[in-house]
Amino acid sequence: MLILCIGDVVGGNGCEFLRRHLPALKRTKGIDVVIANGENSSDGNGITPASANHLFDSGVDVITTGNHTYRRREIYDYLDDTEAILRPANFPPDAPGHGITVLDMGRTQIAVINLMGAVYLDEHLDCPFRTLDALLKKHELPKICIVDFHAEATGEKRALGYYADGRVSAVFGTHTHVQTADETVLPQGTGYITDAGMTGVIDSVLGVKKELVIKKQLSRMPVRFDYADGPCKMDCVLFDIDDKTGLCRSAERISIR
Repeated sequence: MLILCIGDVVGGNGCEFLRRHLPALKRTKGIDVVIANGENSSDGNGITPASANHLFDSGVDVITTGNHTYRRREIYDYLDDTEAILRPANFPPDAPGHGITVLDMGRTQIAVINLMGAVYLDEHLDCPFRTLDALLKKHELPKICIVDFHAEATGEKRALGYYADGRVSAVFGTHTHVQTADETVLPQGTGYITDAGMTGVIDSVLGVKKELVIKKQLSRMPVRFDYADGPCKMDCVLFDIDDKTGLCRSAERISIR
């Protein structure tokens, strides 16, 4: 089972670039399932039903999110009504949406879990490590289980990878928008990468116009961020998962430009 995990899709430019390049990548690699982090997919930040539908229509099977999940109120009901879009499972239980889904592929099923880090993001969230334990204990999940860990700190991400090793098929990090070069299969058979990267404009700071981010750094004053324009890339990681064991055979880092 070949599962592609795509780094944070940023704005309309990122969505359009994904739509142009994902179908060919799926055909070339024989990809079975696509998971993409879409929490920044709407112009103006956040995610909306329109940007989520754009990703689904482009070939994404499951959308994960993170700290910008609730920035746009129009997504709230959509999160409740659509099983294939997730919010972090360690948000409060009465928050809109759900943090785990099971994708039925006919011959096999695939569970996807969305978690958010606490270090440098929101220390008031439930512990992502204990939340993962609770989900794996509570649900009778299929052998194949993929985790998007939306987190800031490299150490927290790597720790969760080792904590989950042998218990899930793969853990891929999102949020930093910078693809890391540490794709691997951990000792107990879990595929891992600290951050899958970004799908958006290359000449930018995390997809935002670089001059605006520089202005904020120099002035320390509030600055309205607008997404950049220009050539794009799509960062992702491809995990080859054994259907019988649910463990990862290989992890391939990919960047389409």
